[in-house]
This record gives sequence, structure tokens and C-alpha cells, in this order.
Amino acid sequence: MRLKYFPIVFLSAFVFAPAVFAQKQAEIVVLSTYLRKEPDYKSEKLRTLEKGARVAFEKGRKVTGWTYVSTDGGALKGWILDITFKAVAANETAAVKPISTPPNPPAAAKTAADPPNPSPNPSPTPAADAPPENDSEVLQIETEEVSLNVRVVNAANRPVGNLRESAFRVFEDGVLQPVTSVSTAEVPVFNALVIDNSRSLRTQLSKVIEAGKIITAANKPLDESTVVRFVSSDKIEVVQNFTSKKALVDNALDNLFVEGGQTAIVDAVYRTAEMIEKYQNSQKKEDIKLRALILVTDGDDRGSRTDEKQLFELLRNSYVQIYAIGFTDGLSDAKDTETGVSRREKARAFLTRLAAETGGKVYFPESPDALAKIAAEISGELRTQYVVSYAPTNNARDGGFRQIRVEVTDGAAGEKRTAITRTGRNAGKP
Repeated sequence: MRLKYFPIVFLSAFVFAPAVFAQKQAEIVVLSTYLRKEPDYKSEKLRTLEKGARVAFEKGRKVTGWTYVSTDGGALKGWILDITFKAVAANETAAVKPISTPPNPPAAAKTAADPPNPSPNPSPTPAADAPPENDSEVLQIETEEVSLNVRVVNAANRPVGNLRESAFRVFEDGVLQPVTSVSTAEVPVFNALVIDNSRSLRTQLSKVIEAGKIITAANKPLDESTVVRFVSSDKIEVVQNFTSKKALVDNALDNLFVEGGQTAIVDAVYRTAEMIEKYQNSQKKEDIKLRALILVTDGDDRGSRTDEKQLFELLRNSYVQIYAIGFTDGLSDAKDTETGVSRREKARAFLTRLAAETGGKVYFPESPDALAKIAAEISGELRTQYVVSYAPTNNARDGGFRQIRVEVTDGAAGEKRTAITRTGRNAGKP
């Protein structure tokens, strides 16, 4: 009698607890990550699982933060980080979205013992919206991945290359984050040359033009540059749109000219950063570009309509690195009676913050003759960066600021290394 009721009890359990069944048995779509032999960051990588890869849950020992899964129909088993697929609890079924059904397994090959089918009937074509024929669903879990451009330098401020993933640690608001990938593959560079054309830079302009040409000369075939000149807020002009043709960029640089007006640095940076971020923007990881804004100015903003708070809010929501070159020696060092800060100090602080918050770099050359070396250094640094990706453990979409810090291990002989990246990001909103 019990055998008769057992199937009914089983089906009843499935009907009333589909979320639990799906969580334990269904395939999932993971965030780009590694399948590891053991549940440990330093364990052997069995395979790279790109976003969209399908894996199945497997029974295994429980390890906090990790889940045991398989791929290739169960042929390859290993561990992935929980955060890379955001496992859904039984009381969070709304977050689980069926998106497709895995293909039916191939029919078993016939053997000599198999009786022939005397009158085979063609199988009807299933309707497009037909329900899955098996209990396993492919689930799409909404996840987030943050990618950082990271420069690593030694004590002499020289770039450090050939570091492995295990050398990096990412912290968000002081909490260690799971690193999903580290890449040193060279990506296309989109750079904007944003040049102050006010009279304060008239003696440096010829050297600035030379430096701009050095930067664009280093462009690879897929790189693109744009040239923006600015004076006052109503004199911010894109003199050359993004292009891969170096001759067009050089021509735009040669046609720069000085004129009078109140320098609107904040406005110029804001508008250009917005333009860079929107240009050929893609959410696909394989389409990543390195977006750089190279600013040459004295740093003394006098006529911007945009305030600094708005500018830095924009920069936290973008992936633009700023390299600032400031000719501040000509500014007054007399202290303001109200703020106690001189114009030179204020300009230096502003340019330093621009670079620090975006993971770029600031330069204060003593003379225009140093520009050629600076330009060559910037070009080199744009080619020696790591792309470090992580899956944030704080999934609250509250629009709040998340402070980011990247640490890197010291060298084998104890030599100090420093990781430089943006200081934070703004979380998204629902």
C-alpha cells in the first residue's frame, strides 16, 4: 500500500516546494569566474567559466562562501564562489527567473538487442511556449560585477607586471571582496586631450602640442583620440571627435590657439568625461575599453557653472581615468583671508583629487621641457594596467558611495608594491 502512495507524496513535495528543488537541482547561469579544484582562492583553476556558462549543483561538503558544481554533463566538478551566481533562498523565489530550457539529452544508441520500431511516427514539433519536459530549469540570477583599471608600481614608482590573480585583494567599504578575474590583456584606449587655451598657458602651448602628439603617436590601431580646447564655459570646443587617424588629431593640435576668458576647468572636465563615458559604451566585458582624460591646465578654475560636487559625482559613476598636468607655479601663493588657502594650493589640491579619485596620476612640471617625458610616461602607463573584476558582496541598490581599496602582495624579496585605482563607486539604484 505504501508503494502506491509514494509517488503521490513525491509529486506533492515537488509541487509545494519548487523553489527548494530548483535551488538544489537546476542549472544556473553564472557570473564570469573560475571553477576551482578546492574551495579556496589559491586552489588550482580547473576552468574559466564565462558569464552565461551552465553548471549544475552537486552534492558535496558544505563550505561557507562556496558551492560544489559540475559542468560538461557532470564530467568536470569543482567549486565556485557563491557570490558569482547569487544563490537564491527558498523565501526569495521572486529573484529566480526561468529563461530557457536545456536541450533534451541525446537518445541512447541502439544496440543489436534493441527491437526495431515497425512503424516509427514523427515527433510533433513542440510549441514555442511549451513547458520544459524535465524538472531542470536554467536560471538567470541578477548579479553585478565591477571592473577596475589597476596600476601597480614599485617603490621607485615603476610599473610592475606579470602578477597573478592571487596577488590582488579588493576591499569595498573595508570588506574583502571575491575577485572573479584578473586580466593583463591589452585593451583599446580611448583618450581625450583636454587643453587649457587661456592666456595663462600661452608660453607653454607649443610644448603642450608636442606632448599631445607624443601620446597619440603611441596609439595602436584600435585606439582613438579626441581633442578638446577650453577657456570659459561658453568656449569649450571639441576640435576633433574621436578618431583612430593620427593625422587628424595632430592637425587639431596644431590649430589650437590662446584667447582670453575666465578658465572653466570643472565644466570642461565634466563635459568631456561625460562624452568619453558615453562613446561606444557597452556592458559586455569583452568590449571593455580604457578611457582616459589627459588634462593640461594651470588648475585655477574661475568661471565654471558646474560645481566640484557634481563633477566628482559624475566621475564616481564612470570609468574615466584622469591624468592631470598642472602648471601651477604662476599662481599666487598668497593665503586667502577667508579660507587660508592660496590659489596655487587650491589648484594643486583639485588636480590631485581628480587623479586620485579616478585612479590616474597628477604631474606638476617645473618647466614645459618636462612635457615630452611626461607624455611618454602616460602612454606607457596606459599600456601596463590590470583589469581586476570582483562581485560586490553588498548588493543593496541604494545609490550610496562604496569605498574601494586594492592591495597587492609584496615581491619575493620583500620589495614594496602599491596598487593604484579609483577610490570608490556609486552603487546603482533600482
